[in-house]
Amino acid sequence: MPATRPPKKLPKVARPASSTIDLVGLGINSVDTILHVPHFPTFDSKLQILSSEVLPGGQVATAVVACQRWDLRTRYIGKIGDDSAGRTQRDEFNREGVDAHLIEVPHCASQQAFILVDRSSGERTILWQRDPRLDLEPTEIAKEWITSARLLHVDGHPTAPATQAARWAREAGVIVTADIDNLYSGIKVLLEHVDYVIGSREFPQRITGMDNLAQALPEIERRFGCRVTGATLGRDGALLWDGQTFHYSRAFRVQTVDTTGAGDIFHAAFNYGLLQGWLLDRTLEFACAAAALNCTASGARGGIKAIAEIETLMSRGDRYAAAFLDGRVIATSGPESSSRSTGQPPEVKARS
Repeated sequence: MPATRPPKKLPKVARPASSTIDLVGLGINSVDTILHVPHFPTFDSKLQILSSEVLPGGQVATAVVACQRWDLRTRYIGKIGDDSAGRTQRDEFNREGVDAHLIEVPHCASQQAFILVDRSSGERTILWQRDPRLDLEPTEIAKEWITSARLLHVDGHPTAPATQAARWAREAGVIVTADIDNLYSGIKVLLEHVDYVIGSREFPQRITGMDNLAQALPEIERRFGCRVTGATLGRDGALLWDGQTFHYSRAFRVQTVDTTGAGDIFHAAFNYGLLQGWLLDRTLEFACAAAALNCTASGARGGIKAIAEIETLMSRGDRYAAAFLDGRVIATSGPESSSRSTGQPPEVKARS
């Protein structure tokens, strides 16, 4: 048996003397039409809508708003159209107190999504549309927007400006995190400048070609030099690799209303923990709890809860069964072990 490793503490994120921003986000914003239905429609059928709402969303935009509500100083960088959806985004950022740098594209529709939410389970299916003119160009970003922050969060939509921002961030000692769910053109170059990359369940296999998560996460670290790699797994929790150890958190059981935005809030909460200098295990648990609570209300931002409520769920909440045999942390035995010498990490097995 390998010796027990002490808990890994995340490096304290320094606050530059001139900094006025804790977190800057660069990526997608969207206006979501949430359609609650009794069940997912079958082919060639008719189905009554139980209720509908139009609410702000988007991966990075939602994460920024959550961090702002948790008393971090935030900035958002992105594009909107010159339509009512764009005005909704501008108004929401103003209302939340986010320092928003919104570039308005004339005669262009803002990104929108139509989200079918299965009332019986809370699971959602997303239909979206995005005009390519909404893609930021690297030349449209001011360097000081990035370097005056403590942490940069990106989603790779698109990769060119995210890569430019990540380069600037690294040069300035700003930590870089990424929420990636698919393979985009230029994604490999972006990952070379990311410290913490946590993708969707499918992303590690897509980027490495390895269907074993315990092999794929260390492979991402090896190829791109990321400090921490991970995947969010829905009701199976979340798994991270820090270069030496696997960290695992089971998912929390809640009364699910709508899973829209759960991943966005996970990333917001993870970034919050980074900026507090918490241990990696505590940060992961906090992120899973915040994501679960967001599922108790409708919309991407409907269930953003206060820090105290998230911590209460962490300490008292019921959880789903562990998806991996160890249940929490799987440690390697060091360079001398056979698994390390062959370049293969210990296997992480899903429950039967």
